[in-house]
Amino acid sequence: MYDIIFIGGGLNYAGAIVASKRGLKVALIEKNLKELGGTCLHKGCIPSKHLLHLSLVNLNIQDKAFRIKKDRIKLKEVQKEIEDILTKATKSITIQCQNAGVELFEAKGYLIDANKVKIENKIIEGKYIVIGTGSLAYIPEGIEYNKESIITSDEIFRLKDFPKSVAIYGSGAIGLEFAGFFATNGVDTTLIYRHEQISKKIHPKLTKALEEKLSQIGVKLMPKTTILEAVDFEKKAKITTNEGIFEFDKLLVATGRVPNTDVIQTDKIEIQRGIKTDDFFQTSLKNHFAIGDCNGKLQLAHAARSEVLNVVNNIFGKKRRLNLNNIPKFIYSLPLQYASIGLTKTYLEKENIKYKESYFPLSALALSYSYNAKEGGVILYTDEDDFIIGAEILSPHAEELIGIISVTLSAELDKESFLESVFAHPTFSEALERAARRI
Repeated sequence: MYDIIFIGGGLNYAGAIVASKRGLKVALIEKNLKELGGTCLHKGCIPSKHLLHLSLVNLNIQDKAFRIKKDRIKLKEVQKEIEDILTKATKSITIQCQNAGVELFEAKGYLIDANKVKIENKIIEGKYIVIGTGSLAYIPEGIEYNKESIITSDEIFRLKDFPKSVAIYGSGAIGLEFAGFFATNGVDTTLIYRHEQISKKIHPKLTKALEEKLSQIGVKLMPKTTILEAVDFEKKAKITTNEGIFEFDKLLVATGRVPNTDVIQTDKIEIQRGIKTDDFFQTSLKNHFAIGDCNGKLQLAHAARSEVLNVVNNIFGKKRRLNLNNIPKFIYSLPLQYASIGLTKTYLEKENIKYKESYFPLSALALSYSYNAKEGGVILYTDEDDFIIGAEILSPHAEELIGIISVTLSAELDKESFLESVFAHPTFSEALERAARRI
């Protein structure tokens, strides 16, 4: 009997290491130990951010100050670099698990009954079960996914050459990030999305600026368009939409991801959009938890890590609710990045919550002209008593800047307390201070 069995080797490994170091008997089940660390490490945020970082460098050296013609990154070299990064990261995680005393199983684990997990031809039992099986790419009806002309983000990292043209269906994080990746490398790039704007969640001012920046780097925007059918036609993607029929070398389907719940083989655990849990990530079966993408709450690696550590702390008696609103979200869009945290305009208006909002344009900072960032901006939200409750940022390194607001929310600072901090000059963090003074 194990104290805790973790099913899925994504960010679950963080909880397994902590629990084992605290003296519990822990098992971690992962179907492929070469991919320990999960989708984010092997097929998501780590390899994609490497591609995007290099693409941003490629974009920046096209400035008039350089004598470099527009070029593409060398995919073969980049793939070698990514492989090296992933090998080292996986080895590090494996060693951490082994040193902590976590027992690793390379198999597909299935929860068949309360406290019982089937792996291959045997059943192991655990007092607590933590499920972290991630998610899968969602393919809309009518799209014939073939991994060649019609692909998902999984196939991006195995591309041998850049296509001449690519259509991207979906304007979420994956769609926006890869639109920037292809466009900055000289690919004829079209972003297809169903709504009038690329996002209904991002503040309208930042949405407009984001659209402008994408257009500047060569992304063709195709709003209010739905793909009705997509098939392979002579090794190209032939797509039929409500706006007509088009052909592209490749179609990247970026229409979101769905929770992976096939490991649940008992009706004692309720599944809705994902594995249903309470505020402490416990399922409908006591002492059985679901963290990360599979619970359908937040599809973010750092959210999964926070959730599993929260679960482990709860098991050890340190029960505390994790506020998912205060987990930062970001998109590594090019050339400016977007990030948000806390309560933002979309949520506040939907819930009819009274709030104050201030906007500070980056164009008011001289630094923005050095970084081609004058279209960017910072938005802060406070409640009626001037306590900061959220923020949205479109800026270089927005994913780093949002950390300042993360600490602010955790500390429950009001505007005046926040303004006691001094921000270095010249930096984009100054925009946060300027926005706070405008409330």
